[in-house]
Amino acid sequence: MDSHHHNHNPNELVFLAGIPLFLLEVTVGQVTRRGVIAAWNICPLFQGIGYACTLINFFLNCYYTVIMAWAFHFIFSSFTSQLPWTRCDQSWNTPACRVFTNQPINSSIIENTTHMSNISLITVDATTEYWEYRVLSISDGIHNIGTVKWDLALCLLFTWIIIYLCIWNGIKTSAKIMYVTALLPYGFMFILLIRTALLDGASNGLIHYLKPDWSKLTDMTVWSDAGTQIFFSYSLGLGVLTSFGSYNQFHHNSLRDCYLFALVNTFTSLLSGCVIFCTLGYMSYISNIPLNQIAESGPGLGFIVYPKAIGTMPGSPFWSICFFIMIILLGIDSMFAGVEGFIAAAGDYFPHALTSKRFRCIFVGCVCITSYLVGLSMVTNGGMYVFQLLDYYSGSRIILIVGLLESLVIGYIYGYKRISNDMKMMYGFSLTWITCLFWCIVTPIFTFALFIISVIVYEELTYKRASIHKPYRFPGWAVKVGWLIASSSVLLIPLVMIIKIFQTSGTLIQRIKTLCIPIIDNSNTEISKFNVTTSTGTLYNPDEKTM
Repeated sequence: MDSHHHNHNPNELVFLAGIPLFLLEVTVGQVTRRGVIAAWNICPLFQGIGYACTLINFFLNCYYTVIMAWAFHFIFSSFTSQLPWTRCDQSWNTPACRVFTNQPINSSIIENTTHMSNISLITVDATTEYWEYRVLSISDGIHNIGTVKWDLALCLLFTWIIIYLCIWNGIKTSAKIMYVTALLPYGFMFILLIRTALLDGASNGLIHYLKPDWSKLTDMTVWSDAGTQIFFSYSLGLGVLTSFGSYNQFHHNSLRDCYLFALVNTFTSLLSGCVIFCTLGYMSYISNIPLNQIAESGPGLGFIVYPKAIGTMPGSPFWSICFFIMIILLGIDSMFAGVEGFIAAAGDYFPHALTSKRFRCIFVGCVCITSYLVGLSMVTNGGMYVFQLLDYYSGSRIILIVGLLESLVIGYIYGYKRISNDMKMMYGFSLTWITCLFWCIVTPIFTFALFIISVIVYEELTYKRASIHKPYRFPGWAVKVGWLIASSSVLLIPLVMIIKIFQTSGTLIQRIKTLCIPIIDNSNTEISKFNVTTSTGTLYNPDEKTM
């Protein structure tokens, strides 16, 4: 959640590079009928891309469920006549606590506190104290991990139980559930939009959101954030699309799905943005504080700013429940895709775990339990720091490297002619030369440029606590752990490459050439049938020119 870089112009440009990569990943899964690891037998030399995608996806699944656990905590706390974060007489409150009201904050207090770098602010909002001292019970740093918070641990367990019950029986069952989890959030978003649009100052927030700020186009941080956001919102570089593509019927028109997904994703972003900025405009109005000073990024937007605004509305418990149910439904929808993608990738090496209902039940349970145990580190007193570390280093710029390699390998080694013929075989029509231009030139260049920009604007990780003026700077050892997490996924690509080369016979050049030849999985009877009767048989000819 990020409200600072609200300008959507970069996103509208970046998704032009995201759509071709989206189509590539789905097509690879659909033509191979395999999860992301086995699907990369189209170029065994770079099968490490599949392993990298799977590991990044695993990290994402582990920390994304923590957000859902926080949301469950807020839902359970909302079943009361007065929301607990709208009071200052609770056991976790400090003498500095104040309740957010519709009275303007004294500007002299703000000026005085902005110069205080080493001590807490004079006053701390009740919502902030609830978030930091009640929900998180946050420690003073990552070095002080503390103990597991049992209430959050139970919320996290509840989250994983829901995910398990929804996906253990296979993709057909989870697909039916996704109709509900995908559509219901729109109902809640429209309800919240109508409510927030009627608030005083909402129009100012909408204008702030929808009015283009062309100066942002020169801000490299905006481009870096927009590129990373597109990759995550489209699930690029995670192996999820490849796994889902493998479940499609062979002649399913994924090109149509690709454009439909882009439209729905853009609409969803605009709708959620309107809800958020109507609320921010309202808060700016009643507090007499500029909107830019109210806006927060990261978890603070969803768990401090929005609950604070809801607390001032009539019937606040109802609106709080609506908002956090929406957050959970969106999260569950994403987790279906993430966990199912991981299971499909791992299932290629444990086929009995997926074909047998009994074994699948056990296998999915093991995946969920393992992910839950990793997530426990993020529901401790120092869990927020672990969360920030994983969020900052496990994906972001690393996922751009994966996307770049995907487009280069498929476009130049597997060959754009091969992938075009695969699509013609599946869809029944040929794609235009413009599509190939994007695959081979536009997408790689754009992705590489985004990666370079992300490197240029890179800053060592800090965490800004709302109750403390000075940001917490992570110690050197924590930064090293972060880079270890980041490199653990991308280093799998050269590692698998080296292992494959050693396992192949011949000279080095012969081994590399051999490993660039796609491998046909004859155990897949559906694909074997097409290999005989269609152009796929010639696609896998090692003597064929790919470019």
